[in-house]
Amino acid sequence: MVLLSLDSIDYQTTWNLKEQQIVNIQDAIALVTGANRGIGYAFVNGLLQAGVTKVYATARKIDSLTAVTALDPRRVIPLQLDVTNHSLVHALPSQAPDVNLLINNAGILAFGNILEVPTETISSQFNTNFYGSLNMARAFVPVIERNNGGAIVNILTLVALASMPGLAVYNASKAAAWSMTQSLRASVAAKGIAVHGVFPGAVDTQMLAGVDMPKTSPADIVKAVLLGIEAGQEDIFPDPMSDRVYTAWRQDHKAIEKQFATM
Repeated sequence: MVLLSLDSIDYQTTWNLKEQQIVNIQDAIALVTGANRGIGYAFVNGLLQAGVTKVYATARKIDSLTAVTALDPRRVIPLQLDVTNHSLVHALPSQAPDVNLLINNAGILAFGNILEVPTETISSQFNTNFYGSLNMARAFVPVIERNNGGAIVNILTLVALASMPGLAVYNASKAAAWSMTQSLRASVAAKGIAVHGVFPGAVDTQMLAGVDMPKTSPADIVKAVLLGIEAGQEDIFPDPMSDRVYTAWRQDHKAIEKQFATM
């Protein structure tokens, strides 16, 4: 193992490279996974309002994309995709060869204690939340590079930073996706591809239906994310809850861990 001194890192070169990777949303051709509802639907709508050239909207069932396609039938292209299906993922670049902005939004959430969640549930959470985003990144990095660079946005979660026991496997899968996001960022930096991690708190979607706590609307999440992309923010905390907790986490991450452990 080779250990590098921090003094040997050229921070100025790194900063200049990041500046070159900022994406102009109006020039983008985007692909959104899990676009049929919730944050995914809001992403398609927000991208259209921001003037994006085209959006490929994907979901496991093509007929579930009717409403999102109706937002703008000329610019929204519906495509069937299950991010855990390797055949569908591998076929997608030929269907969407002009993409330069990938929004990895598809995700699932299961409740349960880490000692009690069935093994099948653990596999399902990781297959979608971790491998799904990784599969899409591997498929589309060559596409985005050929299209003169762009960005990949991985929708993570605030509980990737500190786990809530009742969301044990979801926490773990998203924490793994956070680590993958950092590795991906380093691997594609020289290709002109920015990688953004998004860490929302509670969002008012079907995923958290029945959970009684303050929630941010998907539209507000998307607005903050798009602003963050254009500002070149690598890590985006798009709502008051996530911003507040991240500030506290930076000051004392163990205190946040203990606080979340009681939830």
